[in-house]
Amino acid sequence: MSDLLRGLNPEQLAAVTLPPQHALILAGAGSGKTRVLTTRIAWLIQTGQVGPHGILAVTFTNKAAKEMLTRLSAMLPINTRGMWVGTFHGLCNRLLRAHYRDAGLPQLFQILDSGDQQAAIKRLLKQLNIDDEKFPPRELQHFINAQKEQGIRPGAVEAWDEHTRRRAELYQLYDEQCQREGVVDFAELLLRTYELLSRNEVLRRHYQERFSHILVDEFQDTNPLQYRWLRLLAGYPAATGTAMFAVGDDDQSIYAFRGADVGNMREFEREFKVQNIIRLEQNYRSHGNILDAANAVIKNNSDRLGKNLWTEAGAGEPIRVFEAYSDLDEAQWLVEEIKALVRDGHLSSEIALLYRSNAQSRVLEHALFSAGLPYRVYGGLRFFERQEIKHALAYLRLIANSDDDTAFARVVNFPTRGIGARSLEQLADTARQHKCSLHAAIPLLSGKAGAVLSGFAQLIAQMKEGSSHLPLPEQIDHVIELSTLKEHYRSEKEGQDRIANLDELISAAASFIAEERVAEDGTPETHENVLASFLAHASLEAGEHQAGEGDDALQLMTVHSAKGLEFNMVFLSGLEEGLFPHENSAMELDGLEEERRLMYVAITRARQRLYLSFSQQRMLHGQTRYNTSSRFLEEIPAGLLKWLKPRQNRSFSGGGSYSAPAYQSAAPRREQNAGGVPGLRIGAAVAHAKFGQGVVIGAEGGGNDARVQVNFGAAGIKWLALSVAKLEIL
Repeated sequence: MSDLLRGLNPEQLAAVTLPPQHALILAGAGSGKTRVLTTRIAWLIQTGQVGPHGILAVTFTNKAAKEMLTRLSAMLPINTRGMWVGTFHGLCNRLLRAHYRDAGLPQLFQILDSGDQQAAIKRLLKQLNIDDEKFPPRELQHFINAQKEQGIRPGAVEAWDEHTRRRAELYQLYDEQCQREGVVDFAELLLRTYELLSRNEVLRRHYQERFSHILVDEFQDTNPLQYRWLRLLAGYPAATGTAMFAVGDDDQSIYAFRGADVGNMREFEREFKVQNIIRLEQNYRSHGNILDAANAVIKNNSDRLGKNLWTEAGAGEPIRVFEAYSDLDEAQWLVEEIKALVRDGHLSSEIALLYRSNAQSRVLEHALFSAGLPYRVYGGLRFFERQEIKHALAYLRLIANSDDDTAFARVVNFPTRGIGARSLEQLADTARQHKCSLHAAIPLLSGKAGAVLSGFAQLIAQMKEGSSHLPLPEQIDHVIELSTLKEHYRSEKEGQDRIANLDELISAAASFIAEERVAEDGTPETHENVLASFLAHASLEAGEHQAGEGDDALQLMTVHSAKGLEFNMVFLSGLEEGLFPHENSAMELDGLEEERRLMYVAITRARQRLYLSFSQQRMLHGQTRYNTSSRFLEEIPAGLLKWLKPRQNRSFSGGGSYSAPAYQSAAPRREQNAGGVPGLRIGAAVAHAKFGQGVVIGAEGGGNDARVQVNFGAAGIKWLALSVAKLEIL
């Protein structure tokens, strides 16, 4: 027993050895929650309070479940194979397999993954002869899964309009199709299990009596149905003798967009009358300055259960902050810092570069590619390898060369335009007979196949004609618009990221032509040559410098993807208002609080050193944006920060015009006011009675002659004399 408990701190020991009652363990980042969970299970078994078959442990990933079982095998001389340790979906599958008749399923029912589910929905719509543009399969899939995750069957859907009523009918028909075919989707696994246990009292009592201890990892990420499922097994509201041990961190709840409800933690505390709330606050990952920064940021959230991370590892180094003039400058600085770290002997794999939005990776990837630094995009694809980008590039390739059969095959029916497999087979046969490309074979076809494919050929011709004289960024914008790719992705659950990447492709084109590429003879390249050069550039960046498996490489990822990971060195880029916190958070209930939790997660990924950076201007989604630094940066105490160069003196008090600052050595920042107006500087947010809110992006002159340039968004960019304009500093 002493070996089992050796090395636990007082709070960990208290959590592990709690009596068999409901308990809530608030486990801060890096506080050893996995050790507490596994040791709790081992202690319960070793002390004879429960047998291995009396424990139900729920995790959120198969990886976490396997790690827990591996640790238990090392702690105890037992066979863990029969233990109920797994994900919600895995455990529900296990229960339904055992009781398939009671659940109304065939013994060998099959599980539809996300792709299979979408294919089943497409097949249903085709059978019903329903226009998939009016009811896009991805949007209908999201609707069905969202209802199931709320525990809502088709008959209980609240249909406030005709479109929703029709979607509910399709949901019903989809359920009937799945039942006929003996298949279930992921959301159905949980809902079917919940319904089975709800209506079958004998079965419910069996599992309530069997599982005397239920342990739940990452409790803050549970959705409403998952929590109801846990309540049912724990015997709520009656006291069944089952003890629920919930481990989570409300400060790391960042998956609301997936349906997670951090309020489940409060509900659990209230409904189960939890008396034992233990806070694991000692951190074994990060140095003190990093933890102090995380604590300072997260304390600004109002509805917290509350905890304060600390460490015995010492304060460590200050948090390094860099302010760049542009996103390109920021990327170049990141490359130089990373090179310096590698020269000093740090492994690239221990360095992470984090960003809020996937679209930000394009500029960073380009800088790393140009510098020859190998990197790996964790939890996602490199920019030019992403599906939506490859689709857009395929359209561009057809403009450049209509005989490109690979590009043709990729987008001839994407987004769907009613071109079936049979029509494509006829086209391929015709192309082989005449020894020509697929595109060239279209005029040789007749009948329905010829008609639908002629429409695609006309689309490509329209794209080419309409963009032939446009600069590259406008050309790409024009092609993306005609392709209807954006409309297609708007129906996806996470389609906004794909749309943002399409917009970022336009930014990539703008950056590409900014390098003033010219032909070998010194004359400017034609539009056709520029497009061809850009397509070659995209192919090279997609295919080069991708680190192989096991290679030492820099880790790139979104902050969402970084949850659960840790690195010696962490760079967090793009700390600007509108980017992080994301501008969409202002339109969502509790959106800003979730963004702040995301910032807390980002900070606590760092073990030894943390870098924060932002830029005064950024090319994003095809437009140059002028943002102020993130409020989250301002929430970190100044004493924890080390500015790697002075925050740019963006104000103006004397004559002359503002220009982009050169890199300078570190020095204290001194604020200077413009025209006697305190706080008015480049980047300041202001309001004007006529033009509305804006951001100061330029300045010139001094005294009574001082003028500022303000970007008012929809109202445009204006030069205003300070002596006349009544600007309010926000």
